[in-house]
Amino acid sequence: MPEKLCKKKHLTSFQLIILGFAGVILLGTFLLMLPFSSVNKVPTSFHEALFTATSAVCVTGLVVKDTGSYWSPIGQAIILVLIQTGGLGVVTVAASVSLFSGKKISLMQRSTMKDAISAPKVGGIVRLTRFILKGTMLIETAGAVLLLPVFLSDYGLKGIWMSVFHSVSAFCNAGFDILGTADNAFPSLVGYSGNVLINVVIMLLIITGGIGFLTWDDIYMNKMNFKRYRLQSKMILMTTVCLILLPSVFFFVCDLQNLSAGRRLLAATFQSVTTRTAGFNTINISEMSEASKAVMILLMLIGGSPGSTAGGMKTTTFMVLILNAIATFRSQENAGAFGRRLEYHVIKNAATIAMLYFVLFFCGGLAISVYEGFPLLDCLYEAASAVGTVGLTLGITPKLHIFSQVVLIILMYLGRVGGLTLIYAVFSGRNKGNAKLPLEKITVG
Repeated sequence: MPEKLCKKKHLTSFQLIILGFAGVILLGTFLLMLPFSSVNKVPTSFHEALFTATSAVCVTGLVVKDTGSYWSPIGQAIILVLIQTGGLGVVTVAASVSLFSGKKISLMQRSTMKDAISAPKVGGIVRLTRFILKGTMLIETAGAVLLLPVFLSDYGLKGIWMSVFHSVSAFCNAGFDILGTADNAFPSLVGYSGNVLINVVIMLLIITGGIGFLTWDDIYMNKMNFKRYRLQSKMILMTTVCLILLPSVFFFVCDLQNLSAGRRLLAATFQSVTTRTAGFNTINISEMSEASKAVMILLMLIGGSPGSTAGGMKTTTFMVLILNAIATFRSQENAGAFGRRLEYHVIKNAATIAMLYFVLFFCGGLAISVYEGFPLLDCLYEAASAVGTVGLTLGITPKLHIFSQVVLIILMYLGRVGGLTLIYAVFSGRNKGNAKLPLEKITVG
């Protein structure tokens, strides 16, 4: 018997990540379909439960049923567990169970954990996982405590649950809220648009969850010594600051004229922060200008950072493409930043990921527009929100038919597992030819 046939075929770490997310989504779907998950104690249809579970695990926030008024406390708790699992990553959660139970982590598990949180190497991955779990618990608890005074004042003892739910949802960049009622569904944080405490705490939770676990580790280990940070952390922090400040100025200048100066500044900053995968909103997004919606689409596609609770093609992908363009403009052979050169395969991966997200976003929006007959810009907005795992909506998602809901489900799933994870999972194990084809030049541009 040939040696190849004797070898036992194992799933790669990327395939395990994809299957892990799918398994949790299906389990969540089953639980949400059961009568005890809804307020009226009636079974929820499969496609609506699947949409909600996918949105929760993929930390998106798009919903077809208002979370606050349709789902029971048990249903909301299930959604919160799905959000936490999706935010940390299925592999990280599974590894934490092994750590707490005292089991040893195998080399294969360590390799999978490394890929799941985008760590540079396997060494130290268990320490990093413990750091992530402790940090997550601390930050989410602090967020809930800070939100507690407002929610206790408005909702009594129910405010405790409200604080916990929104803290976890914000940190995981999920955008789910439970503020809706039968008379006022899908409100998000519009009722708190002028509350500085709610706005600031939610924004800080979103940013903290979106900069990535490795960036946390850099800040924790090196404190304020920015020069000692990894190149990735430096790029993430600089890009994050720019992607918060510049859109804030744009929204403040070009939109929100009906608000006072203070509330206008608060709303502009909040919308800039939340657009990159968080999904909360403090104003009616559908009333914003076409230009602002276009900027928000770009921000949603960029998303958060690698190894974070956020989605999108990632800030590093966007920054690498910008740096490569700058190097080309300057006729430089290599792109670089902070005195370091970028590897060629990193630039190649960035271009591939950007193209993948653009194709998914455009084809998804086009398919929904053709099927539903809605304006293309509105459908592209929903598609960008889904593939970027953002959760912002112009109000058309609850009106979509099953076909369009399936399109958004696919976009949310592919957006959460990540472009490279998907590519490596599909094409890993294929034969790689070492021979190079003859070179022939073509002209581009």
